[in-house]
Amino acid sequence: MLAKRIIPCLDVKDGRTVKGVNFVDLRDAGDPVELAWQYSRQGADELVFLDITATHERRKTTTELVKAVARQVNIPFTIGGGINDLRDADILLHSGADKISINSAAVRNPNLIDDLAAAFGIQFVVVAVDTRRIDGKNYIHLNGGRLKTDIETEDWIKEAESRGAGEILLTSMDHDGTKNGFDYDFLKRINDILSIPLIASGGAGHQQHFVDVFRYSDVDAALAASVFHYGEIRIPALKKELRRNDIEVR
Repeated sequence: MLAKRIIPCLDVKDGRTVKGVNFVDLRDAGDPVELAWQYSRQGADELVFLDITATHERRKTTTELVKAVARQVNIPFTIGGGINDLRDADILLHSGADKISINSAAVRNPNLIDDLAAAFGIQFVVVAVDTRRIDGKNYIHLNGGRLKTDIETEDWIKEAESRGAGEILLTSMDHDGTKNGFDYDFLKRINDILSIPLIASGGAGHQQHFVDVFRYSDVDAALAASVFHYGEIRIPALKKELRRNDIEVR
């Protein structure tokens, strides 16, 4: 069995790490370069950097900041935000990315997944999915959660896998920032239909939530932001707790 991964996420706006609740009411969470340095040394398995307003503002990810962060880490580094074509991905690859994360652009142009997988390999392509439950169904949301679509989340995830996604990063907007736990049932349902790794995101509040998402939903990785940024959970202590619960971690 593959070891489970712990992944801090840097949501970046105007050069600063930010965090909100349900994708709104953002507050400052620190310098992304400093946080990246800390997480790399604490034992994080990977790091995700998301330029959360790049798509909405119709611009590219800030590559100089990406390069500065990349210089601080010696772990796999995923970058997302404003990636619309192969050239964008290539620039980020040469800025220090090990993987790229695509979200809104992939929904608008699903062939982008095929193209990226063919050009760089499926291990390079993470498809991020922002989902919200409305009237009992889960729907895809774009532009940092601002725009609802009529696409059901489960259908889109199956298509993304078939096109060459190497991993799915699934964020529950209903749980995001609430610290009330991950969306365990939905994550399990999605994980059961996938043959590629699933990263759970949205809702981590304390160590038991990580134990529960690995034990119940059997996801491959768990991503969190504010509990790490504000020092509420430290990664070495979290991994110790996971091992105590017989969950294999690196």
